[in-house]
Amino acid sequence: MDPLYARYPFFEGAREAVREADISPAALIAEDAPAVERATERVERALMEGTVAAEEPHRWDDRERLLSYPIARILVSLIETPAAVEKYATAEASTARERFAADFAADDDFQSTGITRASLDDVLREFDLSAAVRPEPIDGPGDGRSRRGGRGPTHYWIRIGPYLELADADWGERWRLVNREVADGAVRIPTDGLLRLLEAAVQRRVAGGLPFEVRGTDGGDAIADALEDAVAELRSLLNDTETASTGQIETVVPALFPPCMKALVRRARADESLSTHAEFSLVSFLVALGMDSEDVLTLLGAESGDGEEHSAKARIESRVEYLTESNGTQYPPPSCATMKAYGDCVDPDERCETISHPLSYYTDALRDAGDVRDWRETAGSD
Repeated sequence: MDPLYARYPFFEGAREAVREADISPAALIAEDAPAVERATERVERALMEGTVAAEEPHRWDDRERLLSYPIARILVSLIETPAAVEKYATAEASTARERFAADFAADDDFQSTGITRASLDDVLREFDLSAAVRPEPIDGPGDGRSRRGGRGPTHYWIRIGPYLELADADWGERWRLVNREVADGAVRIPTDGLLRLLEAAVQRRVAGGLPFEVRGTDGGDAIADALEDAVAELRSLLNDTETASTGQIETVVPALFPPCMKALVRRARADESLSTHAEFSLVSFLVALGMDSEDVLTLLGAESGDGEEHSAKARIESRVEYLTESNGTQYPPPSCATMKAYGDCVDPDERCETISHPLSYYTDALRDAGDVRDWRETAGSD
């Protein structure tokens, strides 16, 4: 089995690899194999955090990672809502983009890392874009297609047809052709622009064929019954994100945050390492209040730093950017029930007994407080 398919299970060659493994997803589900647990985590993190990366990567081998993908597609189909397909495909694509960026930027000594990486040529061939994309020439020898032997190109040219097919008008004004340099039937884009287009290609491929019928097919009823508990839990997580809206919130008053969020802010400011779920819960809550990355970093005391502190800053910035791509509404903070399930509900007070979501707590607290001053008005002078 090619380890590359464990990182990119949506590649065409991965389907053949699954067939060659000679173990059907139905058999894995029937025996509750580790790949089923990984598949459930894959979908859970997609719905809640916008990523399908494993929280503990070393728990899983390449075979389990690869086989979790077709099982995850079954789970998404059984959830039976368009939102599940959209969120799952978006998360698979976002994770792939991060891995593409790391792979393309890696040194040529791939074996020293123990990771099998994809080259840009590999990915372009995978999506039939080899003839449509060419690197802009750079100084020095070579055509700039690869970083091997020197730095890579900063811009690429992509044929207008594929560009228009992959680019989405919702991405903003800078993606309109009138705002791009166009010559000889091709569009000039920076490296991050090419990664965004490849992300779109992945999203379309993953979403293709989803959802599909499971019940009523050969062996499908048994599969659905075996996954019933996992599907019910995933549906409840999806409901968290669909019912969290409380209207537009424009005022930030940390003193009025619910106890769980106050505790997470204190821990973050004390440089305590938060779990992935805790950090997502906190950042998504702050984004829902209209805070941008600078606001969030300032509140959490993560504006600067070296080593692990710098890594935390970059991770928070990336998470804020992702959460605000859809005006902060795609991944609202989890409900109180989910916070309790993950052990992040602490020091509940009387108000907590009357609400079911951290945002509801905060809007109620704001209303009762009356005239308050936004933290952002004084943050710069603290």
